[in-house]
Amino acid sequence: MNQGGDWVSWLVWIIFFMVFFLFYPRIMLSQIMLKLESSAKRLEGYSSDSKSFIKSEISSRPDKRIKETVDRFFEFFVIEPVNMDPYGIVRKVDHVIRNERERFDYFVEQVAPKLGDEKKANLKMGMAGGIELHMIAKIVRHYVELIKKTKSYQIAMIIQMQLPLIERMAKALYKGTRTLARGEPIGDSIGPWMVSRLIGKEKAKVTEDEVALASRTMEGRKVVLMKADGPGGKVGYPGKAVEKLIKKHKVNRIITIDAAAKLEGEKTGSVAEGVGVAMGGPGVERTYIENAAVKNSIPLDSIIVKMSAEEAIQPLRKSMLAAEKEVMEAVSRSLSRAKKGDHVLLVGVGNTSGVGNNAADAEKTSKWVARYEASLRKKKKK
Repeated sequence: MNQGGDWVSWLVWIIFFMVFFLFYPRIMLSQIMLKLESSAKRLEGYSSDSKSFIKSEISSRPDKRIKETVDRFFEFFVIEPVNMDPYGIVRKVDHVIRNERERFDYFVEQVAPKLGDEKKANLKMGMAGGIELHMIAKIVRHYVELIKKTKSYQIAMIIQMQLPLIERMAKALYKGTRTLARGEPIGDSIGPWMVSRLIGKEKAKVTEDEVALASRTMEGRKVVLMKADGPGGKVGYPGKAVEKLIKKHKVNRIITIDAAAKLEGEKTGSVAEGVGVAMGGPGVERTYIENAAVKNSIPLDSIIVKMSAEEAIQPLRKSMLAAEKEVMEAVSRSLSRAKKGDHVLLVGVGNTSGVGNNAADAEKTSKWVARYEASLRKKKKK
């Protein structure tokens, strides 16, 4: 009797394990799909909200033409040039980037011809963020639909593992799109803000390369200060501007200040010094500066304020502004490596959204950050 009972028990267990191993992947796939579908809908919601926000920034009552134009432009894309033969690739990328900016200019003129120049610049930056967010939402939706069709457990696992990072960046873009469209300062504005503080009361000269220039004497050195023309959301063409300045003046040293990605565990707003050109992006502007520096044997110093990639596209924080003292000390150390009377070029790299071209404008930015911090504390209490 006992032996017969044992035989039945073993048979039941074998059947159970066979059924379990047969259906377990499908059960897991169903659970993952619920998570992926939920995330895809959330990202699509971010994209839709950003699109609606951009339309409301153009007009409080956008008509059918504006809505259709914005919807169409959210599908805008840029194709990278062929790089199999690296010769001339920088000029190719530069050409494509300028074409891209011209298309954004044309778009803004179409939908909002009466807006001021600064507001137009903000709108272009907001659109750029919205388009990137829209692309992320589309890619996640693509894989969700692909997994539904193929029932591929492996693809589902890969996407699920990447999802926390994707959602983190999407949330930052969602907030950053609104901040940029409003013309408010972002983390990446820290470099231009530092330079604005140094410009003082002087009125900066704006060039055709969309940069603001000012000169002052610092510690016995003649310093040319450069940043993108603000307070509209611009990055300018600092590479070309530096090339022209080097041809015009005998520059003995170049210092760049920029936001840079921190590692997890590092403190936001911490400062580091190095050599080279502190500048992100596709590398075109940095290449122009490096080529000019090599040709004229100009030392390159860099100062970075650390923040995460998400913080760089979100509103500027007090912890980042607190780096001012340390950055200025780093600038002083860099200047000490130049001789008395030397010409030094100091470049505040980054998006100058919400940051004007002198110390008074920089103070306005500081006050905005203080108000923003106060609003965050208020929300946290609630």
